[in-house]
Amino acid sequence: MGLIDGLMGNAGRIDPTRAQQEYVKLMGNGEEIYAAYLLVRDAMLFTNRRLILVDKQGLSGRKVSYHSIPYRSITHFSVETAGTFDLDAELLIWLSGSDTPVQKRFNRQVDIYEVQGILSHYVAV
Repeated sequence: MGLIDGLMGNAGRIDPTRAQQEYVKLMGNGEEIYAAYLLVRDAMLFTNRRLILVDKQGLSGRKVSYHSIPYRSITHFSVETAGTFDLDAELLIWLSGSDTPVQKRFNRQVDIYEVQGILSHYVAV
């Protein structure tokens, strides 16, 4: 992920094995990270059980918020691909009981169709 992408808040893919090692304390028995994306200091982790949003707060990033979203709570989602002048793709996820979607942006290096496929697989279960 390039500096410009990081400054603009666009997510880039990170190795799931590396993410599994870094976030091992968050994982339950038999839970594995299937895909992981880094957004400057924050992360988005797709496991075989849930979606985890990691939000590092403050200047030092020592305070961290972990938002666990069971896939069954996702009512629907949409993806918008990157265009000629729009350099990023966008993911919107609606959760049951909320009118406002969770919104994430991805740089061109991320295959937004892969992200959509992961969600399709787990949300349909």
